[in-house]
Amino acid sequence: MKGFPRPLAISVSVMLEGWTDDSAPGIGPMGNPLKAGVLDLQGRSWADYGPKVGAWRLLDILQRLEVRSVFYVSGLLAERYPELMKAIVAGGHAIAAHGWGQNIIPSYQTDQEEARDLERCLKAIGGATGQRPMGWLSPRCTPSARTSVLLAKSGFDWHADFFDSDLPYRHETAGGTITAVPFTMEVNDMPLYVRYGAEPEAFTRIFERIVGNWPRLGRPAGCLDITVHAHVFGRPFGAIEFMNCLEATRRYEEWAWLTDHRRLAELCKAG
Repeated sequence: MKGFPRPLAISVSVMLEGWTDDSAPGIGPMGNPLKAGVLDLQGRSWADYGPKVGAWRLLDILQRLEVRSVFYVSGLLAERYPELMKAIVAGGHAIAAHGWGQNIIPSYQTDQEEARDLERCLKAIGGATGQRPMGWLSPRCTPSARTSVLLAKSGFDWHADFFDSDLPYRHETAGGTITAVPFTMEVNDMPLYVRYGAEPEAFTRIFERIVGNWPRLGRPAGCLDITVHAHVFGRPFGAIEFMNCLEATRRYEEWAWLTDHRRLAELCKAG
């Protein structure tokens, strides 16, 4: 891809997720979901670790290693934790919108509900940081059929709910053009550790398997994500693997480089 200094672009993303007051994560470390209609307070407390502790630890690691990231933030957390939002921006990172709450899936919403929550995200993140978010990732990475149109109409630069390409591309919608940034799931703590129960070291092992073998694929241009959730790998056991992956990238600088979705969208938009 034009603008890539080396074939493999490795994007760093931190998911900073929150749930509305009447909801909790549907999957967590206890493994056994409570019966329908019962609020899982353990799950809520587990998730609250993200903005209270995990995000700050990840910010420290990124600063120490001089790496820039995109933080995908639930709008309600921008409203609840404005000082954290300011610290993220002060560290040179981008804040993108990640829906209003993680229990609100765009494909379940009406047109009016989705448009309303998009505006709430813009207002909350903009109010906390003084900057409007330019990128979007839907809760569960699951947009509605209208999400791209709404984002393009609202002036967003990129949309990361795409899994059909190795490279960013310009996505034409009825509301205008937006950059589709591919989001890879192979190095993501949520499926690996929470959903599939892999040991933390699997995160780094899979990362190094992909990056270390990239030249054997003929060195095609492509994108790979390092994705951590502040309430999952923001904890010490996971933060260690996050550090390991960031440090490992520098051993493969002949063909790999660290970046983020904001920069990829800029390169794609520039042509």
